[in-house]
Amino acid sequence: MSTDTFTPQDEHFMRLAMEQAKLAEQQGEVPVGAVLVKEGKVIATGWNQSIGQHDATAHAEIQVLRQAGQQLGNYRLLDTTLYVTLEPCPMCAGALLHSRVKRIVFGAPDLKAGAAGTVLNLFEHQAAYHYADVEHGLLESECREQLQAFFRRRRKEKKAAKQALKNDDASESME
Repeated sequence: MSTDTFTPQDEHFMRLAMEQAKLAEQQGEVPVGAVLVKEGKVIATGWNQSIGQHDATAHAEIQVLRQAGQQLGNYRLLDTTLYVTLEPCPMCAGALLHSRVKRIVFGAPDLKAGAAGTVLNLFEHQAAYHYADVEHGLLESECREQLQAFFRRRRKEKKAAKQALKNDDASESME
């Protein structure tokens, strides 16, 4: 894994992934976005859609892999680079390995479920039949802040809803 070998083109594609994360957030989803690139061109984009699609597998990376497979007519996505705002989970890491994505670049580490080196590393496991280059830390603080702001807002909204319910219960008992 490397953190200091990024090009301006890498930053451009990660910013596109962050735009995808904004789309997720607008739909009430955890703001994770991904972009798949081949030969310098975007071939697929995606964002988390698990809540809206009622599908636990609808992570940003999976959305990108599905779209790219259809676009290229092949599930093997050889010589591609995935830019994703959050470190892939074990499910996504496995799918990326199966898809033969050559390079994975992620922004923020996932301290709970990161499977690209933070909690575990499926990309370097001896049983892996395909190896990918994994790089991390590209726009890390911006990617992390995007996620943290979402969860701060969500906690605040839940707290306000809980307080409103408590106030409603109190006013009903006074009647």
